[in-house]
Parts: sequence; structure tokens; C-alpha cells
Amino acid sequence: MSTDRRFAAFSKDALPPRMNTLPQGGMCISAFLVISKKGEPGNVLMGRINKNSEWDHIGAIPKKKLEGFASGWMLPSSRLMLFETPEGAVRRKLREQLGIKNQALGGPLTFSETSGASNHWDLGFIFTGEREASPSNDAWDELKFVDVAKLTRDEIVRSQLDVLTYAGKLVVK
Repeated sequence: MSTDRRFAAFSKDALPPRMNTLPQGGMCISAFLVISKKGEPGNVLMGRINKNSEWDHIGAIPKKKLEGFASGWMLPSSRLMLFETPEGAVRRKLREQLGIKNQALGGPLTFSETSGASNHWDLGFIFTGEREASPSNDAWDELKFVDVAKLTRDEIVRSQLDVLTYAGKLVVK
């Protein structure tokens, strides 16, 4: 199944409404969940994605990129859909990626950054929370609280090292 959702990832071939130009490398607008284990703020809910799940639909990850993301740890996250609020996007992630209906959240913390020689722009919204136990969802091969202080840079996928740092959760080795 290929998704019919239109995510907020823009390029010179896919301009957002009312814009004439974009940075050469494009621009993405994303939301991230940084949920800690209750009483253990250094343990963050992360997963290893199930390559057979519909990540193009629930996480805006094209099938051709899934292989590269399957081996590392990833936060529940996705680009926003066009005209979706950051709060709406994070509630969608709670439902679709975690199977959670009710979760108290703080935020958003916001960030913007540029990267690469092509000058790609990212605008991100980070929502934080706490839980007693890890949820279960078929979108992940493994989903658990991970002690982020023990992770190396190479174990974190999809450039989410910065997200953990912005949320005050990571000291990089």
C-alpha cells in the first residue's frame, strides 16, 4: 500500500502553498515524541522499526529508506501532513505508532536547523511526556525504554540525535 497522505516535506518540485521558492535541499516540518520512563528521565521510549509496516503512511518514510532505518533506534516521529497542527500530528503518532489514546504531554519545544551542502531546512516540534510502561505496536520490531546515555551516535537513526539533545536527554559519546 502506498499512502495517499501529503506530508510537509517540500522540494523545488513540490512547493508548499503560497511559496515561490525553497532552499535548494528542500524543507521538512516534523513532530517528535520524547517519552521518558516515569522516575527514570534518561530512559526514553524508542523503537526499531518493522520494515513490513506501512511507515510511508504512519511515519513519512519511503519504502526505499526503511532498510537503512531498521537497524537503529528511532523516536516515534513523522513529518506533519499538510495543514496539520503539531498537536494533531503528535496525537496521530500516539495512536498510529504507539497505540496510545491518552497521554499527558508537554511542549512543544521547537527547533530549526539547516544541514548538508544542499542547505536542507528542518523545522521540528518536540513533545515530552512520561509513562510507567512501554506500549506495544506492530509498527516496531522492538519498542522499549532505552538508556540514551549508553547509545552511540551510530545507533540513533533518522538524525534524531539532535532531537534528544534539544529535549535535554542525551550526552553524546
